[in-house]
Amino acid sequence: MSSIPHLFSSRLRRAGVASALALAAAAAWSHGDVTPQAVDTKDLPQLGEQWRAENPYRKNDKAIKVGASAYNQNCARCHGLEAISGGIAPDLRKMDNECASLKDEKKRAACVKDIDDYYLGSLRRGKVRNGAVYMPPFEGILNQEAMWSIKAYLETRRERPF
Repeated sequence: MSSIPHLFSSRLRRAGVASALALAAAAAWSHGDVTPQAVDTKDLPQLGEQWRAENPYRKNDKAIKVGASAYNQNCARCHGLEAISGGIAPDLRKMDNECASLKDEKKRAACVKDIDDYYLGSLRRGKVRNGAVYMPPFEGILNQEAMWSIKAYLETRRERPF
């Protein structure tokens, strides 16, 4: 009989340790614990103080190179290497797939502009729901040159190019 309470308390301790480890792992995989890294954009055309409504670096090879590095430093941990999500955060290669299927050029351009607007707002302000940070805000850490260069890189990673 004396071994039953000991067995129960041993199992309880192991369950407690397992629960603590699971919580620690969940916290480690949280989107909000990333320390944003600055990006060197001095070699890119400077965009000024006014935020652009659309990506001015689309198909700019230099911006794509800067964006790839910036993505790896700031985004890959959650969104996956080479923008291939491991399931933690959305797969950014699919961000504008809906636009690619549009045949009407005006509708496609409007869709791309909407996606650019959504992307920039998400990156600048981050993502917070019910007080939980899912993505940190990058405004004040990344300039718009860095943000748009990341978008230019992501456009090279599309699953279905335009």
